[in-house]
Amino acid sequence: MSKFWSPFVKDLVPYVPGEQPKLTKLVKLNTNENPYGPSPKAIAAMQAEVTDDLRLYPDPNGDRLKQAVADYYGVQTNQVFVGNGSDEVLAHAFHGLFQHGKPLLFPDISYSFYPVYCGLYGIEAKQIALDEQFQIRIEDYAQANAGIIFPNPNAPTGCLLALEAIERLLQLNTETVVLVDEAYVDFGGESAISLVDKYPNLLVTQTLSKSRSLAGLRVGLAVGHPDLIEALERIKNSFNSYPLDRMAIAGAAAAFADREYFAQTCKAVIDSRETVVAGLQALGFEVLPSKANFVFARHPQHDAAKLAARLREQGVIVRHFTQARIAQFLRITIGTPEQNQALLDVLEGV
Repeated sequence: MSKFWSPFVKDLVPYVPGEQPKLTKLVKLNTNENPYGPSPKAIAAMQAEVTDDLRLYPDPNGDRLKQAVADYYGVQTNQVFVGNGSDEVLAHAFHGLFQHGKPLLFPDISYSFYPVYCGLYGIEAKQIALDEQFQIRIEDYAQANAGIIFPNPNAPTGCLLALEAIERLLQLNTETVVLVDEAYVDFGGESAISLVDKYPNLLVTQTLSKSRSLAGLRVGLAVGHPDLIEALERIKNSFNSYPLDRMAIAGAAAAFADREYFAQTCKAVIDSRETVVAGLQALGFEVLPSKANFVFARHPQHDAAKLAARLREQGVIVRHFTQARIAQFLRITIGTPEQNQALLDVLEGV
């Protein structure tokens, strides 16, 4: 603690990201990165941007990328916002859409950045318990709020809320923003973007870090009513008017255009996920139904923290959370078939 800090800094509890180990020859299944590389077309588009033009600022609006997103989802460009990773997009949403003097509602088991943002922006948080099967109960959200946010599929559980349930939630909450955080939706879910024209209070965020294999590029987006997008733009232009560089805009736009590669790699991850689920169940694990690029599993006879430690000793890294309700679960990213088999082989030995 320093005397130079602003008073509110000492009370902040920062987000702790998943470990990025420096060691080589590890089976890294802890941060939900895609095991397959980006689209070759995206790489080529980024390489083409490495010219003398890098001395010039990029397009502050990211219009090329907004158009690519709009074309992909069949919306207008004024319904699209782009930013430096979905975390920045979420931060602008918290700042611009949820500060209304009432509690923001989100699941008790959810993305752990949400309470961090609440602390940063002085927003009251109210966490709503998932049911015994780790599912969202729509009726629990029929109460006064400053907004609602949840990942779909949820993280770290991987459980999916059906589009029909999201629509019921929107019908119960017409006076505040409902934000659906779709970081993992491409691995088996249906995007709520199809509902944005019907519900002006719906905002959907996505990232290119997962299904489009561009975690190292840091690109995120939001789709919603133009009024919601304008709020995000006003926040952005009061904070950082050039959030995306030339290579990020070019690479992300090309990734959206390469639909064939996207479909191919998503299917490969989904197929591997089903193999991993079957392998874990054969070893006695309980595995929650996942529509993400990870699974959430526990073993009735083995402590999760000890399992994570044993796996690490054998060069396999998974994510273990200490939150009480999920302390016996491991979150395991879906890797390549070879990585997945290495995981199962080590667990069988344990």
